[in-house]
Amino acid sequence: MASLQSSAISFSSSLGRFSTTRTMLPQKPRNYKLPVVESKIREIFMPALSSTMTEGKIVSWVKSEGDVLSKGESVVVVESDKADMDVETFYDGILAVIVVNEGETALVGAPIGLLAETEDEIAEAIAKAKGQSGGSSSGSESTPEPQSTVGVSDEPKKIVATPNAKKLAKQHKIDINKVNGTGPFGRITSEDVEKAAGITPAPSKSISPPPAAAAAAAPAVGTPAKAAPVSLPEIPGSTVVPFTTMQVAVSKNMVESLSVPTFRVGYPVITDALDALYLKVKKKGVTMTALLAKAAAMALAQHPVVNSSCKDGKSFTYNSSINIAVAVAINGGLITPVLQDADKLDLYLLSQKWKELVEKARAKQLQPHEYNSGTFTLSNLGMFGVDRFDAILPPGQGAIMAVGASKPTPVANADGFFSVKNKMLVNVTADHRVVYGADLAAFLQTFSKIIENPDSLTM
Repeated sequence: MASLQSSAISFSSSLGRFSTTRTMLPQKPRNYKLPVVESKIREIFMPALSSTMTEGKIVSWVKSEGDVLSKGESVVVVESDKADMDVETFYDGILAVIVVNEGETALVGAPIGLLAETEDEIAEAIAKAKGQSGGSSSGSESTPEPQSTVGVSDEPKKIVATPNAKKLAKQHKIDINKVNGTGPFGRITSEDVEKAAGITPAPSKSISPPPAAAAAAAPAVGTPAKAAPVSLPEIPGSTVVPFTTMQVAVSKNMVESLSVPTFRVGYPVITDALDALYLKVKKKGVTMTALLAKAAAMALAQHPVVNSSCKDGKSFTYNSSINIAVAVAINGGLITPVLQDADKLDLYLLSQKWKELVEKARAKQLQPHEYNSGTFTLSNLGMFGVDRFDAILPPGQGAIMAVGASKPTPVANADGFFSVKNKMLVNVTADHRVVYGADLAAFLQTFSKIIENPDSLTM
């Protein structure tokens, strides 16, 4: 009986545990949803390869339509306003359609190719590309089809906005991710941000003139009319050659620089000691450009205001780094590779770095930080025998130095005796909002002392 009771107790305990376990299970059966398989056709966008880039030109497609791509693989080479750069894909897939062909240009953020996930979706990608090209070529305004009809996944969409739109959004504290873009391919424009911020353009005020003067006053109503472009006569046999992407950027920067109030200061510098030092270090790979850049950086360290800039018209921007941009002429344009932290690098390392930058510049392989981070620019035409010239101030910087050739010149000493010494003329163009005449004169005096006593350049 004891054995029997023990078995009963054991069975009862097991049953109790079993019942408890059963009650923990959900009373209602779960409803499982079958996953919905959606096609993933992704757009390859024209990237912004620099802060000033608004459009890019397709140099060459590394891959062809139908090629299988892996994430991180180079797909296309794009010519920006500064360099040619490889563009990589962010996804695995098949290059279904090339939207922008070699030699053509596209706005930043515009699709240049379509990526399909499987071969079955290639036809759908081709249809999508034809729909986009058809919509852009038609003159009538049509409502774009919803994203869901073309099989795009519900992943976060890449926000494409103009640089000015991003700037306005930051100023007005607008979340740019919530702004509806009305530009090409949904690009967010400045007008879109202003609309989201509740800013409406002020209506033009028209003043009703007296009846007698109505006809004469008609052109003055509303906004001032721009002057009509001057029609220049065509010269027989002339050929019009469009700017390259780099030349367009140079032209834009030069026009933009006209809005900055600048002034110029020239200064003569005796270079006999510098020339003697150059003969000693030239065999070690040191260039005159490196010597001048090093001297300028050392002088800027003592006069930080010349290394500053004015970006908003209301304040100084003092740069913690001294990055010397040096103008280099390349085939089809001009670029300014940057010697970063030039004051901290020794002369020989600086020369090696400069050699690498020039090679990359001529091969159009500079990375953005290697040409857009300059705080002071140096332009040297002395090697061409130019004795003096004025340089145009680049946007976003406080000063630029123009260096002429060093030439034998009669120089009188304190006692009135003449001797012949090598002398070069240095002209600096500066932003008068942040750099004043006394600042620039003091900087040039320091620069002259370093050049005339160059031993510190090799330390």
